Amino acid sequence: MTDELAYTQRVGEFRAARERIERSILPLASSVDGRRFRFQASAFALPAQVGGYVVLEGTGGGRLAQVTTLELEQDEVGSLGFDATDGTARVESRLIVRLARGSGALLEGEVAPFHDATVRAASPDEVRAWLDRAAAPRAQLDIGELALADGVPYSLDAGGFGRHTFLCGQSGSGKTYALGLILERLLLDTDLRVVVLDPNSDYAQMARVRKGTARDLAKRYRAAASGVVVRRGTRGPGRLAVRMADLDPAIQAAMLRLDPVDDREEYADLVSLVHEGGVKALSDLAVADDGAERAIVLRASNLGALDWQVWSRPGGPSFIDDLLDGDARFLVADLGSLPSREEQALAATATLNALWRRRADRRPILIVIDEAHNVCPSSPEDAVTAIAANTAVRIAAEGRKFGLYLLVATQRPQKVQENVVTQCDNLILMRMNSLGDLAFAHEAFSFVPSSLMERATTFRLGEALVAGKISPHPAVVQMGRRVAEEGGADVPATWARPGH
Repeated sequence: MTDELAYTQRVGEFRAARERIERSILPLASSVDGRRFRFQASAFALPAQVGGYVVLEGTGGGRLAQVTTLELEQDEVGSLGFDATDGTARVESRLIVRLARGSGALLEGEVAPFHDATVRAASPDEVRAWLDRAAAPRAQLDIGELALADGVPYSLDAGGFGRHTFLCGQSGSGKTYALGLILERLLLDTDLRVVVLDPNSDYAQMARVRKGTARDLAKRYRAAASGVVVRRGTRGPGRLAVRMADLDPAIQAAMLRLDPVDDREEYADLVSLVHEGGVKALSDLAVADDGAERAIVLRASNLGALDWQVWSRPGGPSFIDDLLDGDARFLVADLGSLPSREEQALAATATLNALWRRRADRRPILIVIDEAHNVCPSSPEDAVTAIAANTAVRIAAEGRKFGLYLLVATQRPQKVQENVVTQCDNLILMRMNSLGDLAFAHEAFSFVPSSLMERATTFRLGEALVAGKISPHPAVVQMGRRVAEEGGADVPATWARPGH
């Protein structure tokens, strides 16, 4: 036998011996508290991946559990001896085997320690049966399927939206689509009133049913969508417009860049004119000729505020009337239809301020802030946005007891006011490649295992990790089909066609 053939034979024997040992590793789990467990398993037969489901046998009946960490490790278990090719010596080779070690959380069963329970993969039927048992006696919002249990539908607990919710995902992750799906289900299956601050006109088509929707579902949705009202910045009825009188003095002053100390005379004149003189709109001052009014008009004119489209026409309706006294079940403020950033900021700030001002009504409302890094940023660029951010913080801290619930969505978690994020009890995390943003999210939502959050870097389009009061456990979900048309959309990449 040549040296080469002998070497090849020894390698084959080594591999065969190692594989026999690796395949013989029993999948066993132990727990000291009956809530969490650690396990080992063969690297050739992993019972589940991180976030997946297993059943632990020998614990007083099979118990469903979720794997939260999983690592491939190596252990030295001895050595193998081989004769040297020339027959003069005995060669010893260390035998290192690969195995999987991990940990997880028990999802059901008696809380009691156990040792050496066998671990096996859970079947989809077992996962589905547990979800049925774990469902709260409230409306369940069908949003898709579990990504790690084939064919198992998944629903969010509608009652969980009585706590603040944070939804984040980078551009292209499916964040806007997922938020629209959740809002549709709230519209269909609950009576909760919804107000949406929509900077990109993504939800302006919420009343329109997609082609191809099943007839029964389409009929039911059209009935529910009769309560959808969209206010846009276009001229005519149904405008997204506000009056000067709708705004608190602080917002009026911020809009005109008046400081209550440095500009105390103009500030006092403005308050007097609007709240004592009955001025409803800036246009009421356009023909002013006395000194106080004239100074304010000149300031507004120089800032371009007199020409803003967001102002209600004399005697016309205001969005704030719809918000506070209207009966619209689902009200969309299409901020994206307003032509300037200043007008968008003013409308958003007026909305949040009005809802907070009327908090004593105790009327349950879900306040949806999309692209929250613009509406309530961590570092506001102007005084009006700073008021919006501060109001959002107050709602986050105290709003729940008044029935004001936030659903905050963004691409950049670190750019949202931190005191808004940290008050959220629910997390919906979609694909996120920024390690800095993931670290920020993990610090804010420490109740979610970091290993599950790390999966977000590999999520496919429409996949999300959901956790908190809206879900009985941290679950990886593939979002399902929407019913309503999407509003905003990317520009088609027709320029990339072959031959161009």
